Amino acid sequence: MGEFVIRMPDVGEGVAEAEIVEWHVKPGDPVREDMVICAVMTDKATVEIPSPVTGTVTWLGAEIGDKLAVKSPMVRIETVGSDGDVAPPINKEESKPPSSAEVPALPAEPKSKPSATPAPRTAAPAEKPLASPAVRLFARENGVDLRQVQGTGPAGRVLRENVEQFIAGAATPSVRTGGAKKTSTEEIKLTGLRRRIAERMSLSTSRIPHITYAEEIDMTALEELRTGMNRDRKPEQPKLTILPFLMRAIVKAVAEQPDLNATFNDDAGVLTRHGAVHIGIATQTPGGLLVPVVLHSEARGIWDCAGEIIRLADAARAGTATRDELSGSTITISSLGALGGIVSTPVINHPEVAIIGVNKIAVRPVWDGTQFMPRKIMNLSSSFDHRIVDGWDAATFIQRIRVLLETPALIFIEG
Repeated sequence: MGEFVIRMPDVGEGVAEAEIVEWHVKPGDPVREDMVICAVMTDKATVEIPSPVTGTVTWLGAEIGDKLAVKSPMVRIETVGSDGDVAPPINKEESKPPSSAEVPALPAEPKSKPSATPAPRTAAPAEKPLASPAVRLFARENGVDLRQVQGTGPAGRVLRENVEQFIAGAATPSVRTGGAKKTSTEEIKLTGLRRRIAERMSLSTSRIPHITYAEEIDMTALEELRTGMNRDRKPEQPKLTILPFLMRAIVKAVAEQPDLNATFNDDAGVLTRHGAVHIGIATQTPGGLLVPVVLHSEARGIWDCAGEIIRLADAARAGTATRDELSGSTITISSLGALGGIVSTPVINHPEVAIIGVNKIAVRPVWDGTQFMPRKIMNLSSSFDHRIVDGWDAATFIQRIRVLLETPALIFIEG
């Protein structure tokens, strides 16, 4: 018998610590080599940590939400004939297991020596099933107990498609005319990406005095152009949304007002203007809001912008976006698409000084001087750092974008 210590790995990107966002095991659980034991988060990117050995978990070094430094002990595993990382003595404080609030109790199982080369199998209902953090979140949002879902991935891993099939095949609940009163409450500790989002929002709203400016944009001409371009696009070209056009309008507008494409170090009192226009695109993912960045938008055309938006959004939602793809923006776009409402108050992505909020397009009657005409109208709701951007400058910036979007041919004119 021996003991193997799994330590917080160096996941790269220059980070010194990572947060435990999910445990897949608890003390007493058997583990197999390459079985995922936990998920850690580093600067918005979630990484799953597998076990390099087969054995039984004897100790966990942190609770969900705790941060561990690189090389700190994470898990101790009792093995047979292990010649791996030898564990130092465990003191009473260190050996304290995670609280029951963080690790749900599971039915007890008899201990047995796992085989050296176990065959893949589907997790039994009493075991905690294998699944990625994104799949677990999707299941929770839809009220699905993963232990009831048949996994078809490696080693019985539950995939998103397995959960979707389970939901589709669930029996239709009976219609009830009423129900019992509900008096329960539930406390949920913010961890992982949700905690990062909370921290970022608190930082932005506490340190940046926001000014929000809303304006109507007549999108009729641009929508006609976009529809025609999509109809005539080549098979390898992506479908165009309004975002690539807005990105090109922003590039032109910040060339005339460079203070808007900037970051502000409020500790040092230094504003940094950026020649490169790195546009962040706020993207909703199963785990929460991420902001992948289209680098050097000033050097991209409409089709290139569209393709990069799709690539980055897919990576963000799949949890494969890199740290470089999620950082370095100089100005951000926030869009809720068809859910965009009439007006919003977007929060600036610190340390930037501006964010452009896109509301939904709706057909409205517009007076042209002689009659009302149906026009496709969209509001832009944009926020600015009032320490850097005066109201006049904010209005001038948005009015320039309005002119470019309402006369889309100007977007394609160089210079």
